Amino acid sequence: MCGIVGAIAKRDIAEILLEGLKRLEYRGYDSAGLAIISPTGELQRVRRVGKVQALKDAVEAHPLKGSTGIAHTRWATHGEPVERNAHPHVSDFIAVVHNGIIENFEPLREKLIAKGYQFRSETDTEVIAHLIHDIISTEGCSLFEAVQKAIPQLRGAYGTVIMDTRNPDILVAARSGSPLVIGCGVGENFIASDQLALLPVTRQFIYLEEGDIALVTHRTVTILDKNFRETTRPCVESDARYDAGSKAGFNHYMQKEIYEQPNAIKNTLEGRMQHGKVDLSELGEKAETILKHVEHVQIVACGTAYNAGMVARYWFEALAGIPCDVEIASEFRYRKPARRKNSLFITLSQSGETADTLAALRLAKENNYLSTLAVCNVAASTLVREADLVLLTKAGVEIGVASTKAFTTQLTVLLLLVAKLGRLNDMAESTEQAIVHALQTLPNRIEQVLMTEPEIKKLAGQFVDKHHALFLGRGDEYPIAMEASLKLKEISYIHAEAYAAGELKHGPLALIDADMPVIVMAPTNEMLEKLKSNIEEVRARGGQLYVFAEQEAGFVSDDTMHIINLPHIEELTAPIYYTVPTQLLAYHVALIKGTDVDQPRNLAKSVTVE
Repeated sequence: MCGIVGAIAKRDIAEILLEGLKRLEYRGYDSAGLAIISPTGELQRVRRVGKVQALKDAVEAHPLKGSTGIAHTRWATHGEPVERNAHPHVSDFIAVVHNGIIENFEPLREKLIAKGYQFRSETDTEVIAHLIHDIISTEGCSLFEAVQKAIPQLRGAYGTVIMDTRNPDILVAARSGSPLVIGCGVGENFIASDQLALLPVTRQFIYLEEGDIALVTHRTVTILDKNFRETTRPCVESDARYDAGSKAGFNHYMQKEIYEQPNAIKNTLEGRMQHGKVDLSELGEKAETILKHVEHVQIVACGTAYNAGMVARYWFEALAGIPCDVEIASEFRYRKPARRKNSLFITLSQSGETADTLAALRLAKENNYLSTLAVCNVAASTLVREADLVLLTKAGVEIGVASTKAFTTQLTVLLLLVAKLGRLNDMAESTEQAIVHALQTLPNRIEQVLMTEPEIKKLAGQFVDKHHALFLGRGDEYPIAMEASLKLKEISYIHAEAYAAGELKHGPLALIDADMPVIVMAPTNEMLEKLKSNIEEVRARGGQLYVFAEQEAGFVSDDTMHIINLPHIEELTAPIYYTVPTQLLAYHVALIKGTDVDQPRNLAKSVTVE
């Protein structure tokens, strides 16, 4: 969600800024722009609605020279996605790019209008530019000083970079709730909202902490903490890889990432199972003592990660015997939850920068949970840095906005954790061995289920003219139905809902007709017979059924029921396994409908605003 790139160098930087924006396209955006200070001190600004390529074409047509500049991809919050609302925003000699939301922008805007400032956009960001300009103009201070005076007047979440055309030798950055990283070069420095943007120019990074303000020159970085005291932050070398340059023969990143899941899960499991037991010694010696005292698990997450947490709830309670609650982060942070005794607080996030999840983690720290644990895909993320304990999913960079391999690797890590906690909670040794066996065979099982893609591709054609779909599951497959419906609506724009199959008679049956496809997750487990009764309820009302099941489940296709026969899977890992064919279904429906599979409308990969 929104991307920032800034550079201060001794060379022309337009290409660096544009390449950085290109690498941030996965985050989701609707417009892009950049501003560069020319060698004669003039502000050169170019903005375009749509893809970064449109901005790049405009710059190639009229090349920009200059060694200090800022750039941005915008995901609209305040104001429609049109060029006047695209960043950077300008107030005379001040230019600003900004991620996040300034919650009190309206009173600030009114105050600035009263002083004679004219607003040319509907954005909240423009108030930052005018506010800083006003402070400099009235108090005669430097840009760095003006930002320090402006910050206390801003409420909300922001990561912002500010430039003064009269002083092209500095950039000032400020972070509050939205990530910023400084890339350290030789005689040049860079700023971005994600290190991936800067990998072509450096692998040395300083990660700004909450409340930091940074003064960046060609050779130096000065940082003030939230109390405006000068501080130092470590410069670390990143081993991150940006592998989005090639789709490796696939049509879309989403398809590529679906097929990467066997290897992603192998990476997740590597070094974490020894001699038939789960080994999470990476958590450190203190973790063993902490985990022995866990009597309750509280999981907080958003979107796809929330669905992963919902699956894990079944595992924690059924396998480890530990009560578990799961809550959407945006709800958890705004109510007054009663903390359970010896409760382990787990946050799930692909990016580790999700605003609501981070806020929930900070709330948990204030409320003295036993400990906090982050399950995340990005080692250098804020969530990882702030949690007490960390388990990385190791899925590799995920570019597609609709999460695939991040979800299945989150589930893999959670099942490992269930086994670890279960062992400390007197779980039978045979259960842990069964979990280890199921996880060891899972990558191969997923490779087998990927071979059903041609059949699923044919099936997708029956969904193209549909406006609604209903997904059903029971037990730990109910959250998988939730995830499947989310994938379909995200990338095909078909309205889809998920229900626990036993709830059909409590309302959803009213929707069933021949135009409403009903997709059912039907693994071979103790709930299968109950699920078959629910399926008959749908058939009796003329519904069209699409059932994902193993051959031994005994289903037979007919005019009202299409069976997608799947290879055998161990019951413990069935939720992970059954996710994959529904990902393929969503992908092929979207493909036939002609939607933007990798960057669906209105959505962003990293959601850094509320």
